[in-house]
Amino acid sequence: MNFKKMGMIAAVLALAATMMAACGNSSGGDSKKITLWAGGSDNVKVMFEKQIENFNKSNPDGYQVQLEFITSGTGAQSLSDRIIAAKKAGQKNTDFDLIELGGDEVLKYVTDGGEDIFVPLDKSKIPNIQNLKFPATFRDDLVVPYRGTTVVLAYNSDTVAEPPTTTQELYQWIKDHPGRFAYNTPGSGGAGGSFVFTSVYNLMPEESMTSVDAKWKDQWKSGFDLMTELHPYLYKSGGKVVYPNKNQGTIDLLANKEVDMIPAWADMIISQVRQGAIPESIKVSQLDPAFTGSTVTLAIPSTGRNPEGAYAFINYMLSPEAQNIALDSMAAIPVIDFADLDPELTKTISSLKIDSFRIGSIGSLSSELNSQWDEQIGTLK
Repeated sequence: MNFKKMGMIAAVLALAATMMAACGNSSGGDSKKITLWAGGSDNVKVMFEKQIENFNKSNPDGYQVQLEFITSGTGAQSLSDRIIAAKKAGQKNTDFDLIELGGDEVLKYVTDGGEDIFVPLDKSKIPNIQNLKFPATFRDDLVVPYRGTTVVLAYNSDTVAEPPTTTQELYQWIKDHPGRFAYNTPGSGGAGGSFVFTSVYNLMPEESMTSVDAKWKDQWKSGFDLMTELHPYLYKSGGKVVYPNKNQGTIDLLANKEVDMIPAWADMIISQVRQGAIPESIKVSQLDPAFTGSTVTLAIPSTGRNPEGAYAFINYMLSPEAQNIALDSMAAIPVIDFADLDPELTKTISSLKIDSFRIGSIGSLSSELNSQWDEQIGTLK
């Protein structure tokens, strides 16, 4: 065989070897890839980016997490639709490996997609679950909490020396200080959503707050009458009442001193004050009865391709290291013992304890409540 022919054969063999190696790497890479789906405001995105960077560098099994993030108000509903559709189509190899869920969202998924839409948790694969101090609000057989969150009253302490301590005091304060209170449209963010929810459900039996029974809609009127009554006293621009878009919209008004008080997510306010993004004069307090809060959880869809990798990331998120990152980056309320965390970090959220949160969970009635607000309150002049 001449050298030229030998060289050609060698080249072909080398190319084949390269292609086989590439295929092998692709297969191996896919088996180690985890796609995490989450949503919310930018602070959640930043937190997960930090967690993923740390996890990808440090996990001993070589898993690599990729984040798919859906910003509030831009299609979070479509995520549930897509996962439910994939489940009903019998798909088993999608990139829905792991998803973040609000405290009661698991109920919607199970109702619409069936009991087997999520992998029943094998807690032996989550050794750090022994650190968990607070169970999931609902279905702890399907979801694992990784942080707590709650809506609070945020105010400018330079202009509000003594904030309201009850909802009735808040409503009176709004009337006594026209234009100095704002809440965002409920469909664009949970802070405004909590204000609307509690305005309605505070005037109803306590059991209604965690019921999906449509009968409770008949009792919404008093709450909508209250919001109609408050409407003329809210923040105005150009002489007209304005409901800001998204949670950050009201925070910006508060930071710019265009209003003195808003409902806001505690973690957003605390983390932005700490980062210097908003003035230190902005403080938080809790009302009686309180706005709503819950645990935020992770779940493994049964349509995903890498449940083992998903278990690895869930286990990581319950470690003191990950809980400190969440606390530091977004003032997330820990779900493990504060004694296991950096004491300098826990100081900022010491007054916000998950066991005192007030839970609201009304399933698909929540969308109907927001739609009714759009029709009755959002259209007021």
